Amino acid sequence: MTSRRVLLSWSSGKDSAWTLHVLRQRPDVEVVGLLTTFNEAVDRVAMHAVRRALVEAQAMAAGLPLWAVPLPWPCSNAEYERRMSAVIGRARKEGITHLAFGDLFLEEVRDYRIHQLSGTGVEPMFPLWGSAADTPALARRMLTGGLRAVLTCVDPGQLPERFAGRPYDAALLADLPPGVDPCGERGEFHTCCFAGPMFSVEIPVQVGEIVSRDGFCFADLISG
Repeated sequence: MTSRRVLLSWSSGKDSAWTLHVLRQRPDVEVVGLLTTFNEAVDRVAMHAVRRALVEAQAMAAGLPLWAVPLPWPCSNAEYERRMSAVIGRARKEGITHLAFGDLFLEEVRDYRIHQLSGTGVEPMFPLWGSAADTPALARRMLTGGLRAVLTCVDPGQLPERFAGRPYDAALLADLPPGVDPCGERGEFHTCCFAGPMFSVEIPVQVGEIVSRDGFCFADLISG
């Protein structure tokens, strides 16, 4: 019997998408929505720079409501926490027991999540949690499982800009420089997932303009 009503933190990328797939294998879990923060100035996911329309298409393909949280730009940490606190309050009122994250191994990120949810009545979940040694196998498991994604953001300080816009596939994994995490967990890259077992249909996307901005290289994904 389902005992956990789970809201999933949704970045549009492969890790949150795979987290959804993993959670749906558990009989004690009901995923009830996808929670995404958007830069309200440009209506895109922060860091991933994915258009809101694509995230809405993901939610539809996943069969789940999208909990969109607009954030000002720039956004102070205090304002971020204020808006997230309001969302958690709403979640608690709607009987949600857990907020799940696709974090893999960064302890400071996990500790921050736990601290922010402490005392709210909503507990954190980390279904993919492991160590840095686990991510090569996780990346292969995602691809074998049918996940498909595109790199939408690259940190040129860690990965050459030419990787922006490339498919997340076995060829990309083979081309990654030494020291780059195959899941990009240290911020080397971010992705947008457009197909996989978590979706009822493939979301058609095209890679548009690739630009450098604010110290990062972004590939714009266009629906269709």
